Amino acid sequence: MAKDILKKPDALYEVYHRKPGEDKKNIHYCPGCGHGVLHKLIAEAISDFGVADRTIMISPVGCSVFVYYYFDTGNIQAAHGRAPAVATGLKRANPDTIVISYQGDGDLAAIGGNNILQAANRGENITVFFVNNAIYGMTGGQMAPTTLVGQKTMTTPYGRSVQNEGYPIKVVELLATLESPAYLERCALTDAKNIAKTRKAVRKAIKCQIDGKGFSLVEVLSACPSGWKLTPVQAKKWITDRMMSYFPLGVTKDVIDEREGYHPEKVKLTGDRIEEILGLKKEKLFRDKSMSEVPEQYRNPQIKVAGFGGQGVLLLGQTLAEAGMRHGWNVSWIPSYGPEMRGGTANCQVHISENDIGAPVVDFPNILIAMNKPSLDKFEPTVQPGGIIFYNTSLIDRKPERDDVETVGLPFTDIGDELGSLRFANMVVVGAIIEKTRLLDEDIVKEAMKEVIHNKKFIPDNIVAIERGMAEAKKLE
Repeated sequence: MAKDILKKPDALYEVYHRKPGEDKKNIHYCPGCGHGVLHKLIAEAISDFGVADRTIMISPVGCSVFVYYYFDTGNIQAAHGRAPAVATGLKRANPDTIVISYQGDGDLAAIGGNNILQAANRGENITVFFVNNAIYGMTGGQMAPTTLVGQKTMTTPYGRSVQNEGYPIKVVELLATLESPAYLERCALTDAKNIAKTRKAVRKAIKCQIDGKGFSLVEVLSACPSGWKLTPVQAKKWITDRMMSYFPLGVTKDVIDEREGYHPEKVKLTGDRIEEILGLKKEKLFRDKSMSEVPEQYRNPQIKVAGFGGQGVLLLGQTLAEAGMRHGWNVSWIPSYGPEMRGGTANCQVHISENDIGAPVVDFPNILIAMNKPSLDKFEPTVQPGGIIFYNTSLIDRKPERDDVETVGLPFTDIGDELGSLRFANMVVVGAIIEKTRLLDEDIVKEAMKEVIHNKKFIPDNIVAIERGMAEAKKLE
């Protein structure tokens, strides 16, 4: 006997632990907004199809920018309008992934217009949910590409004018002129009947991707009571009375049954092929190394290097990443710095891992390199318990306060100055890391350093700095 189960779909978090503030139970959308309903329909579909664990939601700028609060899936945020480009890269690199781009009209149809057009024209095997509420809701109610003729907004106080702003863009009709899309439909979140039709369209679009049939997009007419300055009930009626006459509901293209499913295998590149693609010369020194050779607490490190601009912080991180790559591991390196060429703050984040790296950001490092006191003050609390902090006693007049981490304090700046230049301090740090962690081999690091230092006349001095750092760290044992 069937029984009703009243609960959220499994693909939605039971408690929205990613949402800031005390309220972890309620969504952030305004009363009457359609986003919450559409979220549930999508979550129900990916849960029922059993693909939640391999689904990635992409949310660019807009009211739905916080999709990651709610979906228990992979989540990636994209620059304004660029979700289709990000989705393309994700799907091509990981063809077994279910990639869903969730976009509003101010995002997809405006700044992202060319991105969605090209992704659809290529027939990318992704699913797009396009929320059309005829206004820029998040930023205060400005005119969107889908704002109706005569509709008043913050930027069209006398109503949208055909002579001045042109006509609203009909996205599914526009994309239906292309050969590649497999499925395009427009639905509405107004009443039970239309929500049921939207549910069916959502499931069909996602199934289209699962079956490898190609590009699918569902446009959803949704209320924005706050932006329209209407009550939720009035807003739903406005969709029926005003929007549907210009944006008619229904399927504009469906060739799913005519398509054969295409399921490309993930390309797995060998080390030799990667070297060939990157143009790496065979005479360069490479040596595969197993993480099992590294002390357990230093395996697969997440590293943050921080200091003043001009201290060689970014170059230090590049050297570590280059050396890790030469050991046959996966690496990532991203910089973060202010506008100043010298004297401002700078940090970089490095992953070195025998596993795939899901994101290059390092929020909680297990290796912190603090080259000045502000960096130690800021990042010491973020170090994982059991991690290690290398700190520059030349510029830091206190020891780390944590008692659940290792610490290595050396006068890196003074040692660099002693060797002839303050700029050698970063390689002194590298030497200390080699000696303390045994993560990277000395000869590999020296070869990696030669690759990242552009002024080759400084290479001999930096080799000396690495060796000095190793010697100073050894004295601390």
